[in-house]
Amino acid sequence: MPGSASRPASAPARAPLPALALAGVAALFFALPVAGLLWRAPWSGLGGELWSPGVRSAVGLSLVCSLWATALSLAFGLPLAWVLARVEFPGRRLVRALATLPMVFPPVVAGVALLLAFGRQGLVGRALYDWFGLRLAFTTPGAVLAETFVAMPFLVVPAEAAFRSLDRRYEEAARTLGAGRWTVFRRVTLPLARPALVAGTVLCWARALGEFGATITFAGNTPGRTSTVPLQVYLLLESGRLDAAITLSLVLLAVSVAVLVGLRDRWLGTT
Repeated sequence: MPGSASRPASAPARAPLPALALAGVAALFFALPVAGLLWRAPWSGLGGELWSPGVRSAVGLSLVCSLWATALSLAFGLPLAWVLARVEFPGRRLVRALATLPMVFPPVVAGVALLLAFGRQGLVGRALYDWFGLRLAFTTPGAVLAETFVAMPFLVVPAEAAFRSLDRRYEEAARTLGAGRWTVFRRVTLPLARPALVAGTVLCWARALGEFGATITFAGNTPGRTSTVPLQVYLLLESGRLDAAITLSLVLLAVSVAVLVGLRDRWLGTT
């Protein structure tokens, strides 16, 4: 069209004043809780609160549980994502729906479901206890299981999308050169999908680190065993130790900001 060449293709839109006002209110809505947390933070005694025994125990337990949950998600989630992306089988849509269900499940309901499945009197938990003496509910492994349940979809979803969108000609070329399936997967498929897999892994870990509802319902809130950072924040608030609760909240806030900043190019697509 005449004159179109002189107009920038990506010219910024001129938003109407009502849209700008509503957008400003929405941005303020997100900013105010963070501002309140920073405003009320006990900056002068921050070091002392961070090094208190209860806080150190919660941070250490959270790191252990979230890393185990991420490892389990990688061990089981990557094969699941590959099968969903590459294999046609009856019920694939149902399996995909089940794999993403924890993303929309209310966390407390997820904890109840885990309790009914893996609790001592649960669907599978009874057999685990009777046959192997294994009890998961209200234990540290139970906290890992709860975190894995809610966090694995954050790895499966981007991994499946990455596996599905890869150019398979590279894999086929590797096979024609004599590479086996495992070699092709390890040397070709995984490197090509690496950006999405890294983003999914970090998001999975961050989600596991911040899990609260399913953990407290299925694993309880026992200091030193199942009391992770989010649960410890709740426990500190209940006991009236507001400064310590804010300190731990700042730890989770820092982790969240670091994850978002680190993944903004890969995941959010912004600069």
